[in-house]
Amino acid sequence: MALEVKKIGVFTSGGDSPGMNAAIRSVVRTCAYLKIECVGIYRGYQGMIEGDFKTLDARSVNNIINKGGTILKSARCEEFRTKEGRQKAHEQLLKEGIDAFVVIGGNGSFTGALLFNEEFNFPIMGIPGTIDNDILGSTYTIGFDTAINTVVDAIDKIRDTASSHNRLFFVEVMGRDVGHIALNAGVGAGAEEILIPEQNLGLERLVDSLKRSKKSGKSSSIVIVAEGDRIGKNVFELKEYVEEHLPIYDVRVSVLGHMQRGGNPTCFDRVLASRMGVKAVESLLEGKSNYMVGIRDNNLILTPISEAIKAHTDIDEELIRVSDIMTT
Repeated sequence: MALEVKKIGVFTSGGDSPGMNAAIRSVVRTCAYLKIECVGIYRGYQGMIEGDFKTLDARSVNNIINKGGTILKSARCEEFRTKEGRQKAHEQLLKEGIDAFVVIGGNGSFTGALLFNEEFNFPIMGIPGTIDNDILGSTYTIGFDTAINTVVDAIDKIRDTASSHNRLFFVEVMGRDVGHIALNAGVGAGAEEILIPEQNLGLERLVDSLKRSKKSGKSSSIVIVAEGDRIGKNVFELKEYVEEHLPIYDVRVSVLGHMQRGGNPTCFDRVLASRMGVKAVESLLEGKSNYMVGIRDNNLILTPISEAIKAHTDIDEELIRVSDIMTT
């Protein structure tokens, strides 16, 4: 049975990721196509509590598909963690006449939405927007493809310097809990070693690998380190350890940081976001709620949000095997 949905809210929450604007655009224009009102909720759950709403039409989202970040902004909201805060948010939604909302974000954003639904029986639909690519129920999340291309581009430039000065570079990339960015970008950029949270390479094995690289004739090396790697306390500790045990290397560290979240989204992320936005709105109108839109085998699927937030996605074991072969 279809829900009586006449007005849909859309917002972005958590960390921004390239392609979020494309997803916003898709939700807004799908609503316009289906003759449903769409309301932009600014600053995530904080804006929901404060009633920071703006009606959006098809022309409101002109020329944003190519932009990084999010035009709706994002913010942390401690108040939404409380029952009183969520009650305020619910009252604001009812006051505005919003019947359902689409949340574009990651695990934390989905957890808040699910709790909100359980308390107020409010229809919700999620779109995974995070560069970490760590949400169950989707092979790819919006922003991941752009992020790894940004990292590869940066590594290509760093390699020029590494080769010119016969240096070893540790390049830290985002990935506190999962190593998808490090693994994919490392293979794509031809890194000599890739350190990810899912594997504990060990300091001694790292040094042995670098020794073999040096012995084979490599005068410079790139080691990709996910920020959640468990070998050392941080990438600078790795640098100190290698300098102590391999003084033949001139070691440098480059932390790419938040540049990985920025930049114009790739075509892949723009298309993915557009497809997911359409699916999210249509699914709400079909009477579905508490789902996240995902993609698998190039088909859009729906996964219960309760399942999507249970755990992180597994690392690609085949890609790890490829990485081991490529770093020989």
